[in-house]
Amino acid sequence: MDWFKFYVFANVLIITLLALNISRLRMTERVANGDGGRVSLKKAIRAHANGVEHVLPYGLIIFALQDASLLMVLVLGFTVARVLHSVSMLGAFFNLRRLAALLTYGFEAFALMVLGYSLF
Repeated sequence: MDWFKFYVFANVLIITLLALNISRLRMTERVANGDGGRVSLKKAIRAHANGVEHVLPYGLIIFALQDASLLMVLVLGFTVARVLHSVSMLGAFFNLRRLAALLTYGFEAFALMVLGYSLF
């Protein structure tokens, strides 16, 4: 399997679904710009922004590591962490959010170490 293509597919799908959720809430709440002071819209916007903040840089690492033997673990683990984080941000699941954030940072740090090791 081409794990980079899977990474792009799965994580862009997550970001797109989060963006669609913002659009849905904007129509429901009748808010054209910003969050209109609506908590649900604030959460949706932040969940989408957080996804973009992590998915793009990690994608560059995955692209650079396309030949790594750990690629499947790096892609699947990060993707699961991002799904959990998105769900936790949209709901009231603070402990899940902390766990998902820890997993996200853990995969980012580990992937950076693998990339750094591959340079030498």
